[in-house]
Amino acid sequence: MTLFEILYFNRELIKRLQSVGFKPNDCRYIDLYNDYVRMYNQGDKVTYIVSSLSEKYKVSERKIYSIIKRFGTNCMKGAV
Repeated sequence: MTLFEILYFNRELIKRLQSVGFKPNDCRYIDLYNDYVRMYNQGDKVTYIVSSLSEKYKVSERKIYSIIKRFGTNCMKGAV
């Protein structure tokens, strides 16, 4: 299967993802965000979580705050 075929087959999904602000590189942060939610639900402080995840995933703390904000945004807000 070629890249074109994959894109063609999934074009509606890709269009929907783009319309809600999806960035292709966001996929690399799914595990990071899952860890954030788990730690947050366990009662860990956000600054501790961000510091730990920064070290674990080799991502800057600023980037982690950005990921947390973007992944926590309601995509259906304003949708019809």
